[in-house]
Amino acid sequence: MIRHVLGRLASTAFIAVVVGFFTLPMLWLAAAPFDATPTISTSIPEFTLGNFSAILENPYAVGSIVNSVIQAGGAAALVVVLASLAAYALSRVRIPGRDLLLYLLLLLSSVVTGTAAMVPIFELATRLSLIDTHLGVILVVSGGLLPAAIFILKDFMDETPTSYEESARVFGASSLQILRHIVVPLVRPGLATIAVWALASVWGGFLFQFILLRDPDKLPGAVILYTLYTEGGAPRLELISTFSLLYSLPVVLMYLFVAKRYGFRFHGGIKR
Repeated sequence: MIRHVLGRLASTAFIAVVVGFFTLPMLWLAAAPFDATPTISTSIPEFTLGNFSAILENPYAVGSIVNSVIQAGGAAALVVVLASLAAYALSRVRIPGRDLLLYLLLLLSSVVTGTAAMVPIFELATRLSLIDTHLGVILVVSGGLLPAAIFILKDFMDETPTSYEESARVFGASSLQILRHIVVPLVRPGLATIAVWALASVWGGFLFQFILLRDPDKLPGAVILYTLYTEGGAPRLELISTFSLLYSLPVVLMYLFVAKRYGFRFHGGIKR
């Protein structure tokens, strides 16, 4: 009995430590923007709204959030559309080596990371005149996200019954019409999952945006955050924390909205 109680106390203490490990940074992020002199350690903030005024006076801060919306939203839309088409084709078309091809595509996308492929990607973007353009960033980051998106979305496509599609084909519906009017409504949770995942991945992305963009007016928030340091490289915590809070709110609100409306799961369809 004593051993059981001690075990429960030990497990509870361990869980509390883990929760605190992840909670304290969030509490700091919520409190530091309202502190006149924030530090790394947690303390009662000296309340002020001057940090928000300082961020709004930054000539690139607000524009960088708009740039992030353009790049992340464009990439998410492109990934959802292309992944839907590819996942539907891989789910319905029976070709030799289909599953092997899909696994190899996912494996290669994990092994050949963006860092390793940055030189050929930069060279290709230069030849296509995509340097310093939103389109260049959208195409490059979408290419990196597509394999995993196809792999996840194919699971949703596999779980949707084909009887509805067969009925639609009898009435002369094309494959695109079936995908749009029958399959897509059934896999909306999967599309929502892919959209939020892609948008969050691009929203916090730094490497491709930093290398492909030159104009400060086109830089996203993740890159502008890098500039909120002194000339000596010391972090300006009041500005960094304030901008980080503002920059994270859109993604958090979008996640809560989509989770409430569609829910998130990595299997889809309806029972046959």
